[in-house]
Amino acid sequence: MLDSDGGTREPLQVPVLVVGGGPAGLTMALELARRGIDGLLIERRGFTNHYPRAHLLNVRTMETFHDVGVAEEIYAQSPPEDQWHRVAWYTSLAGPAPQHGLKIGHVQAWGGGTDLGNYRLASPRPFANLPQIRLDRILWEHADRSWPGRVRGHSELIALEHDGSGVTATIRDTQREETYQVQARYVVAADGGRTCADLLGVELLGPRALLDLVNVYFSADLAAHADEEALITYFVNPEGQGSFSGALLGLGPGPWGARCREWSMTMAFRVGDPAGEDEASLIGRVRRTLGVPDLDIDLHAISHWQFEGVVAERFRVSSVLLVGDAAHRHPPTGGLGLNTAIGDVGNLAWKLAAVLDGYADDSLLDTYEAERKPVAARNIEHSLRNAGRHGPVAASLGLRAGIGEDEGWREIAVWASDTPEGERRRAASAQAVAANAEDYSQLNIEAGFAYEFGAVVPDGTAPPPHHHTATIFEPSARPGHHIPNCRLERRGETVSTVDLVAPAGFTVFAPVAAETSWNDAAEQAAAATGCPVTVVTIGLGGDVTDPGGEWLAVSGTRPGGCLLVRPDRHVAWRAADGPAEPEAELTRIVRLLLAGGGREIRPGDDPLAGITEAGEALRTGGAREARIFTSTTPA
Repeated sequence: MLDSDGGTREPLQVPVLVVGGGPAGLTMALELARRGIDGLLIERRGFTNHYPRAHLLNVRTMETFHDVGVAEEIYAQSPPEDQWHRVAWYTSLAGPAPQHGLKIGHVQAWGGGTDLGNYRLASPRPFANLPQIRLDRILWEHADRSWPGRVRGHSELIALEHDGSGVTATIRDTQREETYQVQARYVVAADGGRTCADLLGVELLGPRALLDLVNVYFSADLAAHADEEALITYFVNPEGQGSFSGALLGLGPGPWGARCREWSMTMAFRVGDPAGEDEASLIGRVRRTLGVPDLDIDLHAISHWQFEGVVAERFRVSSVLLVGDAAHRHPPTGGLGLNTAIGDVGNLAWKLAAVLDGYADDSLLDTYEAERKPVAARNIEHSLRNAGRHGPVAASLGLRAGIGEDEGWREIAVWASDTPEGERRRAASAQAVAANAEDYSQLNIEAGFAYEFGAVVPDGTAPPPHHHTATIFEPSARPGHHIPNCRLERRGETVSTVDLVAPAGFTVFAPVAAETSWNDAAEQAAAATGCPVTVVTIGLGGDVTDPGGEWLAVSGTRPGGCLLVRPDRHVAWRAADGPAEPEAELTRIVRLLLAGGGREIRPGDDPLAGITEAGEALRTGGAREARIFTSTTPA
């Protein structure tokens, strides 16, 4: 390759090349670095984010961020617990007539209110909220320290050549105006689908261009008007044409609640509507939506994007693996895009490390798509269905597509009136608002997903009774599920099972009564496979005790049995009873898992079916019917 001086440069050789410096790419660098894997990360832009973008960080994401050492910084910048666990609906914040500035209703959200106990049941890590404009900076600083000199901005991927032995990437340094090559064993494509998918010929499937969405990022003083406890406020009025007219998001920093200094307003437009491109028109609509016509707005940025729900036909092409938006793109409803991306990273990072460390077969990486694609598809479908939950709120106020402004406000006046029709409409709006719990209390979507195929060995047991719901989370030690969050005691201190899982290899959770046999089995399995196997014994006299009986109640094992857990905390295998030959059996299981697991994906499984149905309903207006969005399709 020629550099800027006309000379040649030998290709840089690394185990892993990460393409893309957003949350998924930076977290991948941190996950690999903590396991001793070196690499290179390139980002076509710099690492300064000018848009707030994603902000919700669920409990599983925060477990990963805890692992890579950034959780405490995120929590420190998140809002106080009493100023963000609510989503509200208003007609506007203010205005000249009595029907302006009215609150329609609210729901608790993201582990607030009565949901707090359920979220604590799921994980020792609380939900967090931090706009990506600040999250990315934290991740970049840590990644830059973990891979010094190997986290490079203004570096654009322009070509990929791949075969079974690795990848040769051609990279353009846009600041130095030179081109160089990188040879990597594996490439992680975390570039949002901008380059790698095209170079690989991977198609993204699913509904596109459903709406044009515009985010207006601005500073303003809304302390006299905004809801003090709502992080997101939806405005339902005639301008919404049968849905919401805008969604106001508080961004902090420093003061939160109504005293936020920075805000984002999201507004939807028909695809191709020129009003979505005009800055003055957009600022005017922000003021109209809020009902504060003289609001002093300091505009920071305007971003445009299309509402879509797509998933890649393949998550792996030879030595290239797609994560995050490169593999799936979500509507914002539900806040699942970034969180699903971090889930991809947590799933893939330990597998890459195991292969690169030499104790796992390359076929282990095939389980990444088998495990993550159904989860991504379910999350996209759920997000599309969430988008239809605002239509019934508008309908309950008497609003519809095509309604005029004056007529619309008259309908809202009826909703607000002290009449039988007003009472009927308010009852309907309360029911429609409450249905949004499927969006904002979706703990089972966020934390209850399980892997039915891949690096797991099924034991024939059924999933929990409410496994296919969005809101009801039930801890389970069934293979494929995340290890239950049980509060145990170690040396006088409370410790979660979540924090006892080793970052490499497998972790055996066994009762004290079987300590000797499982220690011997772990030593033999590790010696035979080269894979680390850590043993945690639970019970009186063991490493940890179970004073509340939580582990005994949920593990599904009896004296002599064990649970084998992967580094991403998903249960890989469960022996309800002690096998006749623990040493031989554990070695067999570890070998099976390292080669790709015990169950292949079924022919005919179509993760796109639900996405297609939900997207078409949203496109045609059927999504405005609440009955379409009252359940979640099973994963």
